[in-house]
Amino acid sequence: MTATLSRATGGLDVTPRLDGMKVTQWRVIKSEWTKFRSLRSTVITLLVGVLLTVGLGALISGVVAATWHSAKAGERASFHAVDVSLSGVAIAQLAIGVLGVLLLSGEYATGMIRASLTAVPKRLTVLWAKISVFAGVVGSVSIVSTFAAFFAGQSLLSSQHIQTSITSPGVLRMVVGAGVYMTLVGIIGMALGGVLRNTAAGISSLVAIFFVIPPVMNLLPSSWSDRIGPYLPSNAGQAIWSHQTGAHLSALAGFAVLCTWAAVAIAAAAFRMKRRDA
Repeated sequence: MTATLSRATGGLDVTPRLDGMKVTQWRVIKSEWTKFRSLRSTVITLLVGVLLTVGLGALISGVVAATWHSAKAGERASFHAVDVSLSGVAIAQLAIGVLGVLLLSGEYATGMIRASLTAVPKRLTVLWAKISVFAGVVGSVSIVSTFAAFFAGQSLLSSQHIQTSITSPGVLRMVVGAGVYMTLVGIIGMALGGVLRNTAAGISSLVAIFFVIPPVMNLLPSSWSDRIGPYLPSNAGQAIWSHQTGAHLSALAGFAVLCTWAAVAIAAAAFRMKRRDA
């Protein structure tokens, strides 16, 4: 057939060229980026995370500055300027985690994942693309928002001369670490969405892991809580962006533990996506 066509066209090769339609990791990433920015819920949830990080941190910083003259000695002794300005992270992480859950569980709920996996037969290519887009966008936005929260908070605290500088020891690590922490929380949420394939179940599991289990650990005997507590994702993450020490891990150890949690969750999501139909 090809030879016949070649003779009929004077020796010209008219064999269709499909190289431009080949599925590559980069093209799947661009496709996932288009989906990410096209969803209104994605933009809204991400905006909520930013507002909580910056707005709540600024609000608490303003309250602390306004009441500093009446603060007790114990409160002044435990005061840390960076922790105050980044206090919004503790709530904003929920918005980022929910965003991660929605990005994967939402596709299973609507059935869109079937179209994605039909267009990209290598299933894990889709998962890696989703994680890459999420980590790139949410990581960048989270770090920018933690810097904004830091500078806004320090500006308010400066009225009482209790602010600190970004060049002070450990401060830059805490500010960047807060953004990294929220990104990893979101990736864990995405993995939970991929494992459970249900939005309600994914969000419930996320809330349990980050907000329910840590306080429950305090009810256990100290011999248990002291050994297990620091290795929970929320406590390990706090070691990255908080100045607290003692029973907590070091910043590097906390980062390693949190990355391990994320890696295990992603591995579970990849296993289910590889082995089970959408």
